[in-house]
Amino acid sequence: MDDRYDLVGFFIDKEGGFRSTLMSLLDGSPLSDSAGSISFAAGTFALVNIVFLMLFFSQFAILWIERKAVARMQDRYGATTALRSLWVGENGVTAGEWWNMLPFGAGKPIGALNGWLNKRFGNRDENFPTVDRVNNRSWMGKTIFPGFFQNVADGMKFLVKEHMVPQRADRLIFEVSPFLIVSSTLLILGMIPLSSGIYATNPDLSILYAIAIFGIAPIGVFFAGWSSNNKYTLIGGIRSAAQLTAYEIPLLLTLLSVAVLSGTFNIVDSIHFQHSAGSWNIFLMPLGAALFLVTMIAEVERVPFDMPEAEAELVEGWWTEYGGMRFGMLFMAEYIRTYAACFLFTHFFLGGWHLPFQGTIGSIEMLGIGSAYLLIPGAVMTLVKSWLVFLIVFVWARFALARIRTDQILEFGWRMLLPLAVLQVVLAFVYRLYLFNPDGMLADKNASGTGSAWDAIGLPAMVPILTTLFWLAIFVIYLNDEDKSATPERMFHVHTIEPAGTVVPGKE
Repeated sequence: MDDRYDLVGFFIDKEGGFRSTLMSLLDGSPLSDSAGSISFAAGTFALVNIVFLMLFFSQFAILWIERKAVARMQDRYGATTALRSLWVGENGVTAGEWWNMLPFGAGKPIGALNGWLNKRFGNRDENFPTVDRVNNRSWMGKTIFPGFFQNVADGMKFLVKEHMVPQRADRLIFEVSPFLIVSSTLLILGMIPLSSGIYATNPDLSILYAIAIFGIAPIGVFFAGWSSNNKYTLIGGIRSAAQLTAYEIPLLLTLLSVAVLSGTFNIVDSIHFQHSAGSWNIFLMPLGAALFLVTMIAEVERVPFDMPEAEAELVEGWWTEYGGMRFGMLFMAEYIRTYAACFLFTHFFLGGWHLPFQGTIGSIEMLGIGSAYLLIPGAVMTLVKSWLVFLIVFVWARFALARIRTDQILEFGWRMLLPLAVLQVVLAFVYRLYLFNPDGMLADKNASGTGSAWDAIGLPAMVPILTTLFWLAIFVIYLNDEDKSATPERMFHVHTIEPAGTVVPGKE
């Protein structure tokens, strides 16, 4: 179903409001002969900037989501911008008499106000001993802004930090690497649609383009680790190159399965296929969804696949020698890649901007329930799904799983994920050739209903239902495999076979 909030039509189509208005304004002027080209260029420029800003600034929500989610897991409030944080320092340490540096004589009254606030509501307040003991800056729970705004403070902190290049580093490559990583990462956002009417560009091979862009960043990562002239960064860069190579091949095969099942290499068309066929891809290829999530977690180097950084043994891995805004850019690039992974999972497996049970609920006419349900913007649905994927998968995995060894990471990628990805490609061909019924496709993408291309033995949606139940049973069986001693050769285990200190090197 096409999105009724059509920015592409408004800015790009000749009959759209923006282009038609601009062409009418240029009519009769010296630029009237080029009115069509000028209006198209202006509309494209406006559309690209609007979509990019929507994608870029919405990513700050995931930083807040991660802070809040982890805080709730640890039974604390988490990030807040509290009233007292405007004048109270940490453990008695403040920024000094900063007000004396203010111009136009504004320092004295501000300094007096700061002193009064510290005296009345500071850390040393016997009326609130618990607050005083733990230095809880959200005094009595009074906050002025949610913790979302702490992202702005973090960005300002990175901007004012000093940038230093190691003395014997390869300066050119050291400086270029962060920009290579960040620029290639930002290009991914240009390929991601928010809805069928809100996207910057929509090439026919957008799926291949997005994955090709994902493959550029590892080059910058390796260059950054090598050019720093530091053994820890070099090891981190080598680990990153080996890890990303091992996981990009299963990722590409998984996306090939999506393309085969949808019959297209275009992201927007693959989303329309899920709606028109009557089932999201996650119910037709649960194995592919699991493979995509695992490989993407490894691609963005988050726990448990963060061995290229491994601060416990490599300081900060290939990031070690970067400081200031260079570090901030690399930090931002990692989260943009994670955010892009959430968007891609939403589009490839969760129906993109389409609402759950859109056809069924949209057909309910009682009290306008169906009409109100269909009024929800597709861009909002895309963002909500992506935020939930980030919360449930990426945040939960980071704080619930332990880091695994480098050899286990590589072995898991080559020996487990690669064969499973090949199996998923074969299953995608079988589903498309033998179980897909093209007569059940919804022909009109503007319709609010859904298709029935996956019915079987006369029962609606029987193929996705049976597929989901089968793979859920497989997942439950393997996730509850507790007999670790039955297969001593297995590469991942939670305990060693022999007690520590009793193993003789070369005779394991």
